[in-house]
Amino acid sequence: MNEIRETALDLDAAGLIGKRRLGEYEELYRTDSRELPPEEIRNIRSQTLMSQAVLAAILNVGVSTVQKWETDEKKPAGASLKLLNLVRRKGTEILYI
Repeated sequence: MNEIRETALDLDAAGLIGKRRLGEYEELYRTDSRELPPEEIRNIRSQTLMSQAVLAAILNVGVSTVQKWETDEKKPAGASLKLLNLVRRKGTEILYI
């Protein structure tokens, strides 16, 4: 994430990306990556009215992965964890930027 942020700052300094896009990169950089317990993942999904299949498609993971997260067999990590935390904090509208 540090390298992506530095690249975005360099692109902004060169005038190649706008302030809005830079803000999006900054938001991703600041997004917390705290672990989410299985019940919180289920809550995120139910509050956003998503099936396991829809959440899996959005996060680009398999349905079985979402099932394993919700039964504590596996823990989300990396980009999936960041996106889950973003949806938890800001709702699904963050997915449509």
